[in-house]
Amino acid sequence: MGGRSFMVEAGSVQTSSVQAGSVEAGTAVYDIAIIGGGPAGYTAAIRAGQYGLKVALIEATDKLGGTCLHWGCIPTKALLFNAEVWEHVQHAAQFGIENVGTPTLNWARVLERKSAITLKHAKGLDFLMKKNKVTVIHGYGRLTGPARDGVHTVAVTGADGSRLIAARNLFLATGSDARLLPGLKPDDRILTNMEILALPEPPKSLIVIGAGAVGVEFSSIFRSFGAEVTLVEFLPRLVPAEDAEISKELARVFKKRGIDAWTGARVESVERTEAGVRVRFTDANGREQTREAEKVLVAVGRAPRTADLGLETVGLSTDRGYLTVNEWMETAVPGISALGDIVAGLPQLAHVGAMAGMVAAARVAGRPARPIRRTRIPACTYTEPQIGSAGLTEEAARAAGHAVKVGKFPFAGNSKATILGTHEGFVKVVADAQYGEILGVHILGPGATEIIAEAVAVMELEATVEDLMFTIHAHPTLAEAMLDGYAAVEGMAINA
Repeated sequence: MGGRSFMVEAGSVQTSSVQAGSVEAGTAVYDIAIIGGGPAGYTAAIRAGQYGLKVALIEATDKLGGTCLHWGCIPTKALLFNAEVWEHVQHAAQFGIENVGTPTLNWARVLERKSAITLKHAKGLDFLMKKNKVTVIHGYGRLTGPARDGVHTVAVTGADGSRLIAARNLFLATGSDARLLPGLKPDDRILTNMEILALPEPPKSLIVIGAGAVGVEFSSIFRSFGAEVTLVEFLPRLVPAEDAEISKELARVFKKRGIDAWTGARVESVERTEAGVRVRFTDANGREQTREAEKVLVAVGRAPRTADLGLETVGLSTDRGYLTVNEWMETAVPGISALGDIVAGLPQLAHVGAMAGMVAAARVAGRPARPIRRTRIPACTYTEPQIGSAGLTEEAARAAGHAVKVGKFPFAGNSKATILGTHEGFVKVVADAQYGEILGVHILGPGATEIIAEAVAVMELEATVEDLMFTIHAHPTLAEAMLDGYAAVEGMAINA
């Protein structure tokens, strides 16, 4: 492609134009072949199908959906909702609901519900593939070498043997795997996000290494279910990618909830004991600390899954496993794009991969598209309280040379938060001091992962503080806190 836009008529390309021996005679050439059936891959397939392109989706496992659906976003949020319900039941008397008795946790039923949710949506993806005429091929796909006459080939090895798939364009969307600390292997006590979702019963004690989104979410889940939780983070604060004030407030709330959080701490060793695990770490003051628990969750990030993809056969190299692309998700090799967790410089989020798939599909189809803007990506962390953020942090805005004005509005002043019985957190708006452009919005509190969508929309449309101060928000709603947040930039919040 090399930056060109063009339309390929679906199904119009046949192997008669391919050099002899490259594919079997009579084999149709797809407009796009996608390796990886996670959010980036299946979204790209659906959108390309909607454009009328002939699409093959290659998935190594027996189900579409990837880590997000089966071991990440969806099952963890299902557990978080269970944890929220459990907290409400335990405090039912506060809501005037009495004689509840002593609630008991049926963990098997919790896991059963989680699995039913993922299965429902996996079946939904199968339906969407058929609806959009996407050919799904189950097997492991590897690149075979340079394109011939503009046609790429992928060798797919599956349960029924091997076959060769030919396509004018390849989308690589193979996802990522959980990183582990050197020398560790996952087992029944040393866990990644996969093993912890299959525990036969919730642990009574848990050490979590890493305080990014995954680490704080599981800390929140199992603390709600009664576990003693220790959280160890190497960097100076929790959720280090967030605004510093969000990190500070989350640390305060976690302490209030009884989560033992350590920041600026370096893990020295993780070892199995007779009853569980022992973690030794050096704290921020240089003192050695030791903690023991039933389980340890290692949540120190994810590694791109590109090692066995055959990239070298087409002349593609990686940077620490990541592929570099242009704004249209195209790699340096014409006809090959990369999507999702394997792309250098993009956050490893399902919704980012999905949008990358839509951008790449539009590019191939010659349809209108806009590149992904890094400062227009919402980040959501489903702890209790929730975190939602988009745009520049206050620190990043100042570092970029902006003169900024900041407004903060606490959920303590929001009537819907009072109704829900949850007052922790605030809305923080970072705006340009001269023109009032919204540079970033950072939310800690109830519904944060939902109402952050408004912030993304207003930044995308380049709305100003003045515009938003006169944008009516329904009352009583959590979203109404956004109105007070914008007004707080000018020191004019109504409810604070």
